[in-house]
Amino acid sequence: MTQKAVRDMDVRRELEERTLEAEGIIRRFLPREEGYQKTIMEAMSYALMSPGKRLRPILMRECAACFDQTSPQALPFFMAAIEMIHAYSLVHDDLPAMDNDLLRRGKPTTHARFGEAMGVLAGDALLNYAFETALQSLETDGTNPAVHKSLILLARKAGIYGMIGGQVVDVESEHIQGMDKHRLDFIHELKTGALIEAAMCIGALLGGADESQLLTVEQAAAKIGLAFQIEDDILDITGDEKTIGKPVGSDERNHKVTYVTFAGLEGARRDAESLTREALENLASLPRKNDFLMELVAYLARRNR
Repeated sequence: MTQKAVRDMDVRRELEERTLEAEGIIRRFLPREEGYQKTIMEAMSYALMSPGKRLRPILMRECAACFDQTSPQALPFFMAAIEMIHAYSLVHDDLPAMDNDLLRRGKPTTHARFGEAMGVLAGDALLNYAFETALQSLETDGTNPAVHKSLILLARKAGIYGMIGGQVVDVESEHIQGMDKHRLDFIHELKTGALIEAAMCIGALLGGADESQLLTVEQAAAKIGLAFQIEDDILDITGDEKTIGKPVGSDERNHKVTYVTFAGLEGARRDAESLTREALENLASLPRKNDFLMELVAYLARRNR
């Protein structure tokens, strides 16, 4: 076994442990499945607890560990909230009006399992419940300015200047002839990158980062987000459906322009590697070295799922 293979195995093993820890935190905030409206709670839980890496809450916690003044009371609320927002975005992405996907992470999508109307409502509920959850942090650490800044940052990165804004341009671009790379980069920066930036920057804020350090983390997160999306585009061509848990080749079938369209497979791989190196350089300048975070970021650029 090569040194790279051993390193990847170690990272995957550690990531599995951190994923279980993050899922334990997220489960604490799930609403009880009861009352006349219990179906929506069941759909929320189904969407939120589908198999996944819990990458965003993990990145949040690991970024907090790069600093010296962590706010452990507030961190779990934001870890759960960021995953709820990510889950809602996937639920809505899968709807017939959007990507019309019936499989997500090896399981039927939420609307395929509960019906289209409940799929819409489950996404709405997860978004609203995410902020209900995040706002509870004020009850535990409400005098901390970092908590207030984190709430504002979460709302902005999830909204029209972040993830939703990117989704809007992505949807509209399906009807535009001659997609250019600048527009595609804008979509990736907001649709995929914004939540990764939110996760890492909130972690940094709750860890005690100053403005300069926060900017460094945001720059690293933007590069990680783009590299992550490029790898997704590559996996849609080269991946195995059983391994990645969703259909492959959908971009080509839907005539969707991706990063690979402009750069080619090898060019896309080189760009993902370059972005990852730059992100690692940013992270290496933070006050406390976090070996797992560095290994995780490097691993994400060469993952197969």
